[in-house]
Amino acid sequence: MNPSRDTRCWAVVPAAGIGRRMAAGVPKQYLRIGASTVLEWTLAVLAREPRIAGIMVAVLADDPWWPSLSPPVGRSVETVTGGAERADSVLNALRALKVRGADDADWVLVHDAARPCLSGDDLGRLIETLSDDPIGGLLGVPVADTIKRVGPAGGVEATVDRDGLWRALTPQMFRLGALTTAIESARAAGVSVTDEASAMEWAGHRPRIVEGSPGNIKITTPDDMTLARHQFVDEAGRRAREGGGTMQRTGFGYDAHRFAEDGDAIRLGGVDIPHERGLAAHSDGDVAIHALCDALLGAAALGDIGRHFPDTDPSYRGADSRELLRVVVERVNEAGYRVVNADLTIVAQAPRLSPHIEDMRERLAADLGVARERINVKATTTEGMGFVGRREGIASYAVVSIVHP
Repeated sequence: MNPSRDTRCWAVVPAAGIGRRMAAGVPKQYLRIGASTVLEWTLAVLAREPRIAGIMVAVLADDPWWPSLSPPVGRSVETVTGGAERADSVLNALRALKVRGADDADWVLVHDAARPCLSGDDLGRLIETLSDDPIGGLLGVPVADTIKRVGPAGGVEATVDRDGLWRALTPQMFRLGALTTAIESARAAGVSVTDEASAMEWAGHRPRIVEGSPGNIKITTPDDMTLARHQFVDEAGRRAREGGGTMQRTGFGYDAHRFAEDGDAIRLGGVDIPHERGLAAHSDGDVAIHALCDALLGAAALGDIGRHFPDTDPSYRGADSRELLRVVVERVNEAGYRVVNADLTIVAQAPRLSPHIEDMRERLAADLGVARERINVKATTTEGMGFVGRREGIASYAVVSIVHP
């Protein structure tokens, strides 16, 4: 988008459909491709485009699946209740954007929840091409197959001239005010619109087509799901051949601190736990978070916690480890990854940690930007063996998974 203008770009994702043709038991947008759901992959592509200021997702009322998702870290992702039809969900999202301060002149990119294979190149080209267009437009691909018109009995009635025929894809990019008016007017007239471009066409506009990739498929049937999975596998292979990261990486971290001579509490997983002695450390001594930071940095091949926060730097003396964790997550995100899950094991003879586990999960999930269900924290002892068993200190291990969408 032309930075000299005061307009912004917003993304709208209608995700209130239930996908009857998929017959999968859950809506198709919540089916999984590898470590993430279809909808998470879709949101990840939109979130990587820096010209998109925020994302509004229209979901089912009381949607039981959405709370367990991990929306992109560091991006504004909000929800609004969707409607019975796609146009209803889009309209609700457009109105919600207005309430949150979006302007009628702002651009809105409406993208199907079940199109996870959108490429960043196609998305960027759409925005760049239409930024100066008075109306807007959509991604599309020219029809390559011979088209037949078939009668009710299944017989071919005619071969349709495919010259000038295109398949409409998403995103579809229009001004917020104009699109809102077009959909509202079509609904008031009882006109059924199947996408945003058709609403704009009915209002008398001529949207512009920007050629996109045929790989930007919409998942509707089980065969589509298979094709999408193959595309992700192919992309992972391409990245590996080019020396880039694979689609998923795993990291391991370890840390240990001895007990100090004094103190009345220790901090683990961001939770202050009463104890007769504190932990001796340059920062707050949170071994659980330190192990987690090392696991994240290792997974993204970004070194270790000592490299990023050296104990020779006085600015980190007494530092809150949760703040350090948030910085690590930001750097992992900047490297193109996002967190999938984390599993921590804290090894301590004392104090008793089980009453504090859920608080740890809550805090770590918030800092990692994932649902609590993706964080596991365990506590164990060494049955009196070693430095932990002698109550000289505490250790922690962490394993994490990250993905490059």
